[in-house]
Order: sequence, then C-alpha cells, then structure tokens
Amino acid sequence: MAYDEKLADRVREIIAQTHTNIEEKKMFGGLCFMVNDKMCVGVEHERLMVRLDPAKYDEVIEKEDCKPMDFTGKPMKGYVFVDKAVLKSSKQLNYWMQLALDFNAVAKASKKKK
Repeated sequence: MAYDEKLADRVREIIAQTHTNIEEKKMFGGLCFMVNDKMCVGVEHERLMVRLDPAKYDEVIEKEDCKPMDFTGKPMKGYVFVDKAVLKSSKQLNYWMQLALDFNAVAKASKKKK
C-alpha cells in the first residue's frame, strides 16, 4: 500500500485539532480518514482525495492540480483528487481539509454492511 506517509501525518494532525471520532481505513490503494463514521479525506499515492459538497464541485475542479475522482472511469461528483504538489503549505492543505470537514458535518453516512 503506497501512499505519502508525511501527507497522511499532516492530514491526521488537522483532523485531530477539531474531531475525536476518527477512523483510518486502508482503501483505494491508500489511507482513508473516516470522520464521524463518514468518508472525509484520503491519501492515495501522491495525492489527496477530498469529499466535498457536490454543489462546490464545478468551482473547485478548476483549481490547479485538482482532478475528478474516477476510479470506475466515470467521475464522481463530490469527490476530487488534489496533487500533493499544490499542498506544500499549511494554508493550501487547510483549504482542502476545510472543504472536506465542512461537508462531513452535513454528509450522510453510507449504509452499514450486515
């Protein structure tokens, strides 16, 4: 499982500042951070996966090094990949993390498997 450990540590620190219900799961070939039992962000290879408000998708997809999340070949609205190259400063990473954490507060959790 290859993902950027330093980026994962930075993500972990940001989430821990404001949340306690955090679970880390290995998925997508990387590490996914579940906040309040809902998928929030992930670190996959050299990029950050961000779950955000689908209403903001068209606005953020235009940003530098932001790409649609398309595991199945079809872009998933409300999910984007952000290349680690644009996450060098705390301000840059905090921007994406805040989008994810803001949406997490109102997002619905996926149904639990039996």
